[in-house]
Amino acid sequence: MVREGRGRECRAVEVTGTILSHRGHVCRIHGAPKLRHVTDTSPTPTSPSSQTPQDSQVSQDSPLTGDHPGFAEARQAAAAIAEATGVARHRIAVVLGSGWGGAAELIGETTHTVSTADLPGFAAPSVPGHNPTVRSVRLRGDGAGHGGQALVFGSRTHYYEHRDAGAVAHTVRTAAAAGAETVVLTNGCGSLVPEWGPGTPVLVADHLNLTGATPLVGAEFVDLTDLYSPRIRAIAREVDSSLPEGVYAQFPGPQYETPAEVRYAKAIGGDLVGMSTALDAIAARHAGLEVFGMSLVTNAAAGFSGQPLSHDEVVQAGRDAGPRISALLAGIIDRL
Repeated sequence: MVREGRGRECRAVEVTGTILSHRGHVCRIHGAPKLRHVTDTSPTPTSPSSQTPQDSQVSQDSPLTGDHPGFAEARQAAAAIAEATGVARHRIAVVLGSGWGGAAELIGETTHTVSTADLPGFAAPSVPGHNPTVRSVRLRGDGAGHGGQALVFGSRTHYYEHRDAGAVAHTVRTAAAAGAETVVLTNGCGSLVPEWGPGTPVLVADHLNLTGATPLVGAEFVDLTDLYSPRIRAIAREVDSSLPEGVYAQFPGPQYETPAEVRYAKAIGGDLVGMSTALDAIAARHAGLEVFGMSLVTNAAAGFSGQPLSHDEVVQAGRDAGPRISALLAGIIDRL
């Protein structure tokens, strides 16, 4: 039995499908992404002008189904990418955070590049060091992976740019609508573990969402128990057995965390702090994607080094570690 808002009780009809309450209210539960996102198939009344014939066709052709806020715009962006690249389906999506930009060149051959500003729902990033493009990349397929095409986002929308979790989610939702089954989320972060100095890559095993926000609207009960794929983390350790893993805490930003906030994050289980990834990952699971997260330590978190924090330091640490972590990420993606 699941309890809906305001005390209404819902009886489970399907574990990963629709939940119908005894008063006719509809809510949904989502489990691990064994199958594409399951949605309510009952007809939903819409006004005649709410969806154009073109939007309806895009919806029918897209793997991202349903009427959750943001889905329609993601389908439009995916259709624009398909038209610009000539690629009907991108199997893997990669979101490149601070320090990870060089990986795009090593993953495979870039066949098309599209400006994010030309795609529905996207805007040029406001953060220095981020590349405002989306690449269609032909995967090398050198490892045990299956080749195909990857969609590589050179930047992401951060929550602090618009205070809009839906805008943050647009990247991964577009990836799902473009046919991706897996999304790779990367970031630059501060470390709460003294042994993890700048330049250390860390697998994300779990997260703390400290933004006070969610990309989900309504009764969307998404299971996050194994959000960061154990399967892909195991593959990553086949590439580099020394990789540590930790819990990433997302703060809203754009200000860096105070020493007290860092101590709080550590007390509740955090190992890394940053301003991205958690909201993206929630939206990705909701859209049916398998999620792999990887952080690059760019600095010691506030209060750990005795030095003030700066964005220039973050960017420089990313540049210094770039070739090594890019090769590592490419090696992992080769096996997916």
